[in-house]
Amino acid sequence: MSPTEVQLKKAGPGVLLAACISALVVNANTSAVTILLPAISADLGTPVDQLQWAVTGYMLVGAAVIVTSGALGDVFGRRRVFIGGLLLFVASCALIALAGSGTGVIAGRMIQGAAGSTILACGMSLLSVASAGAGQMKAITMWGAASAVGAAAGPLIGGLLVDSTGWQGLFWIDAAIAAACIPLTMFTVAESRDEQRTRSIDVLGTILVAVALAPLVLALSEGSSWGWISAPTIGCLLLAVAGAVGFVAAEKRAAAPLVDLRLLRNRVLVGATIAILLVAGAINALMYLLSLYFQDPAAFGMTPLEAGLATLPAAAAMIAITPLITPLAVKIGAGRAVALGFGLATLASAALILVDAGWTYTTFVLPLIVIAVGLGLANGPASSASTSAVPEDQVGQASGISNMARYVGGSLAVAAVATVSTAVTDARTAEGASTADALAAGLAGASILMTVMSAAGVALIVLMRRHQAAQPHAVHLAAAAASTSHTIPTRPVPTRSDPIRSGPIRSVPTRPVPPRSVPTRPVPPEGDER
Repeated sequence: MSPTEVQLKKAGPGVLLAACISALVVNANTSAVTILLPAISADLGTPVDQLQWAVTGYMLVGAAVIVTSGALGDVFGRRRVFIGGLLLFVASCALIALAGSGTGVIAGRMIQGAAGSTILACGMSLLSVASAGAGQMKAITMWGAASAVGAAAGPLIGGLLVDSTGWQGLFWIDAAIAAACIPLTMFTVAESRDEQRTRSIDVLGTILVAVALAPLVLALSEGSSWGWISAPTIGCLLLAVAGAVGFVAAEKRAAAPLVDLRLLRNRVLVGATIAILLVAGAINALMYLLSLYFQDPAAFGMTPLEAGLATLPAAAAMIAITPLITPLAVKIGAGRAVALGFGLATLASAALILVDAGWTYTTFVLPLIVIAVGLGLANGPASSASTSAVPEDQVGQASGISNMARYVGGSLAVAAVATVSTAVTDARTAEGASTADALAAGLAGASILMTVMSAAGVALIVLMRRHQAAQPHAVHLAAAAASTSHTIPTRPVPTRSDPIRSGPIRSVPTRPVPPRSVPTRPVPPEGDER
């Protein structure tokens, strides 16, 4: 195959369908679950506060697994690990649908976190290996569009299925679609691996990520009921600190670390990663709170379908702002765009602090839209900067940092706002407030935390002020649309592929490029401040 033919190589229909369909299903499943929680709670008799772990547990496991699964694919075969992820996803769906208790649902969701992150990481790797140049950009654009559609449609699909088939219907349908992707992958996708990569897998680092995050999330979730200075809470916090210290020590010694700590000298990467963490935290916390508030009989008493429809203004606003994100970042600078986005989110979140029992749904619409626009505006340039601010040989490592940041931000923020909301609601109830007033006070209290998170994001202009965004192209639309859940490449990504069955050998980075963080410029970074 000539160099020109290689540069124009298109992904085959089999790998394109398998990667895109699985990405759509995983993202739809992820965004739909909060809509299902009240129905699961009513059916299984498990408090919603406990079922919060179905959300935070999923993201906690995903944070630990996302980079490791890409490394496993490079060492043992990308197709093999991708199929393993699909099998695990099917099994987790069945476990959740058949669960007779909240514990079973939570366990299934934690398994699903590992499966989902594996599918996304290896699906993008398979696309990168199967295509090149303009063909790769087309494939990645389609993958990004599928991811964005899944994330936006998830709450609506979940609400529709709860009302028609019961909450279990979402998981059975997802299992069937994922199962159909298995033979499609087996018969149409060539196996490949990176023979030049060290076969070392940072298992210790993966375990220590979980050791650091799990007790921290537990402390945030239970600290209010245990007491913030109680022995269990302090013990969890000390264990989290020990896990974090151990992780740093392990990464310094690992042959192929999850995180190259030297990259943290790059101010732009650090700023972009913090922005990604804050956006993921804010948007997941917002959807968690509003999904429950809208369905509570003491508030609006919406059905799951109505609650799913109620989230559409946010999804529509984020999609509508997509074409403007990259041009604006190019015009005013990535740092200013991120600060502007967080500024808008701060103002709208502050408006939610004023919520009371007299608010109607229409009163929520404007703040919801402004928050979505602000977070979308902040997240797009941050996602691009997370990898365009490093040389090409460091893209895989920078990807891993921002990939984990999304999961970490989501898990910690949901746990924190759930705790604040419950604590304030219980306190107001104990004071004799009505259920409606207590619920509104809980939402208002949690909104203070979301306001602080967004306000902290404005300060990131200090770290990102010199980074210049790349000129926009068609692929930037899909990248911006999918950026709340993924960072996708906006230029061809070289991938070292040593095919097992067939396919050309092309050069690629020594570390996997996970699906959520990738380069956006074809030249060494202009915003690399070390």
